[in-house]
Amino acid sequence: MASALDQNLTIADDVAMKSLSLTIFEAIPEQTLSQMLQLMVPAGADDADLYLQHSVSESLSLEEGRVKHVSASTHQGIGARVMMGEASGHAYTDSFDTAALMDAAKAARAIANSGKDLQPQAIRPQALKHNLYPAGNPMQQVDMQSRKALLEHLDTLARSIDPRVQQVSASVSSAFKQVQIITMDGQTFADERPLVRFNISVVVEENGKRETGGAGGGGRFDLQRLLESGEAERLTREAVRLALLNLEAEAAPAGTMPVVLGNGWPGILLHEAIGHGLEGDFNRKGTSVFAGKMGQQIAAKGVTVVDDGSIAERRGSLNVDDEGTPTQCTTLIEDGVLVGYLQDKQNARLMGVEPTGNGRRESYADPVLPRMTNTFMLAGKDNPDDILASLDDGIYAVNFGGGQVDITSGKFVFTTSEAYRVKNGKILHPVKGVTLIGSGHEVLKRVSMIGDDLALDPGVGTCGKAGQSVPVGVGLPTIRIDELTVGGTEA
Repeated sequence: MASALDQNLTIADDVAMKSLSLTIFEAIPEQTLSQMLQLMVPAGADDADLYLQHSVSESLSLEEGRVKHVSASTHQGIGARVMMGEASGHAYTDSFDTAALMDAAKAARAIANSGKDLQPQAIRPQALKHNLYPAGNPMQQVDMQSRKALLEHLDTLARSIDPRVQQVSASVSSAFKQVQIITMDGQTFADERPLVRFNISVVVEENGKRETGGAGGGGRFDLQRLLESGEAERLTREAVRLALLNLEAEAAPAGTMPVVLGNGWPGILLHEAIGHGLEGDFNRKGTSVFAGKMGQQIAAKGVTVVDDGSIAERRGSLNVDDEGTPTQCTTLIEDGVLVGYLQDKQNARLMGVEPTGNGRRESYADPVLPRMTNTFMLAGKDNPDDILASLDDGIYAVNFGGGQVDITSGKFVFTTSEAYRVKNGKILHPVKGVTLIGSGHEVLKRVSMIGDDLALDPGVGTCGKAGQSVPVGVGLPTIRIDELTVGGTEA
């Protein structure tokens, strides 16, 4: 007799298959979509679009040596949006009924303004400028039983690495989102977006002392890569390493001191401390610390920051944004000078610039906002070993945990998950309880060395804004910040 878990695995596979049998794209005729556009767009509208979405997601989680949680879900619906000046009308429905669709169109129009109907526009499919990820549902190549076996294998691996490993938690999740964006003039952009993610956390214990360590990764590719590439095993060993490192960690110092940030995931500090402040809406409204500073020196010489949503298979990448604009590499700061903002269509139009492919939404039920994709600082010319050797007395922060940022002021507080005390250019020992406190625009001015070792994060970033969460990427070369406030626990 099949167990409840096995039944859940079967049900989850069935959900994934059935979700592809009838989608919103098949259920709504083109004529109906054209009628929606005609009804929703008043004369004088600056822009409008329809956003159709069908998505399926699945997740398996392991705890206490067993896969205990299995989930699968399907969502689909359509969002209607009209823009007039600074006003934006957005309405949505998950019903395929013609009356419900027309009601959504009327509501979007009513919120934005009123006026005469436009003539119906023929829907015209448009070719994508680039194709950054493999086609098809990433879940179809690996069934639920194989994913379950992977998690059980990694649990066994983690416990075999060191006898001090007491608990293992792991999860593998995947999603496949199909979108169709129809603009006011009938141009149609279709995109199929795979996304996978793996996470593992371990608890170790020695002499009554318990510590944790975690690792994860993912991107826009299929699940088969996790089984064949050895990446899941590597991340498992990394989680164990970090947990054991924390057993050795000593209390962190406190005060103002130089800090070296490692490459890769520490770019999350850059994302939070200045990334949001460079989004178009905050600058158009004057609420960002960077508002009105275009062309000014806002960072140290040598600091160049870009946002690039066109990198193949990265977590934050998209073929087109959620308005149909192709993603691109946008330079935000060049050699320390502010040269660009991240723009969606509406804010770009109001600011008299071109959109940058950064209009994003969590789902059809959410409005479009200018958002980051993959945001990182370009590499410099310094050797990372020389950067570390330059620390007379400071902190080397390799990995970050949580943090908080005030977008208006740029002030941030970040905690590290892996950091070291450095004296006379040598690592003394790992430290825990390190908190980095500062202001994003001030920190950038204190960058004195930039490594030649740019790395992007392993694919775990999720960005929140206005209640919406979207996948993003970050990156950083090794950098030295000459002065940063460090909060520690050292007596």
